[in-house]
Amino acid sequence: MRFLIALPLLLAATLAWAQTPSPQAFNKVFELAGIGLLCEQTAPLLLRGLPDAQQAALAKVFAAETLCLDLAKQLAPQFSVKHLQQAQALLESPLAQHFTAAERAVGANEAELASYREQLSSRPPRADRLALVQRLDSAAQTTALAALLRYEVGKTQALLALKAQGGSIDEATLSSKTTAQRDALRESSQQGVQSFMLFAYRQTPSAQLAEYAALYEQEPVKALLKASVQALPKVFAARRAALK
Repeated sequence: MRFLIALPLLLAATLAWAQTPSPQAFNKVFELAGIGLLCEQTAPLLLRGLPDAQQAALAKVFAAETLCLDLAKQLAPQFSVKHLQQAQALLESPLAQHFTAAERAVGANEAELASYREQLSSRPPRADRLALVQRLDSAAQTTALAALLRYEVGKTQALLALKAQGGSIDEATLSSKTTAQRDALRESSQQGVQSFMLFAYRQTPSAQLAEYAALYEQEPVKALLKASVQALPKVFAARRAALK
């Protein structure tokens, strides 16, 4: 009898665990994975140097909440509540918090970071250390996300300039005409990301760095970041389509 009573409760819990998450359920995991920061950086990058009258309209179209909500709507059908909870648990772990603290500390050492980057050409890092940073960069999609942000902002600025001259262009043609810029941005973004990591984690043992890379290689986090990189261009394209 006890089993018969417990069975409906177990079934209900299992269904809730596997159900499709709401777009709002992605807020925390986006924050932890750095995707929220990408959304926040979009408008400031895009609006830089534009007239005040144009900034107001663009700030609304490319608001951080709108971008991340649109991305969450794209991703929600691909994931379960369980998947999001697993990803969040990994990204909230003490290991992840240690590295997040190391990254934030760079903000107080920007002059040292600039000096460190200048020294890299004459004093390159150990090959094994660089390999670990490259492994982490690949697993966390850091270069991919950084380059994507710069590329999509650049595409939007190109579209705005064309519209200001009375021209128009479709999304496919805009993408084909900016392919060279995308490749160049990826290369420069990779250099910036990896030098940042080398500096931020310079006091962290390699074994711990390898453990952190492995965290991002676990399926819940890996799938979320890969899907985000794939979906973001569609999100930006939709925002550009909303421009008057």
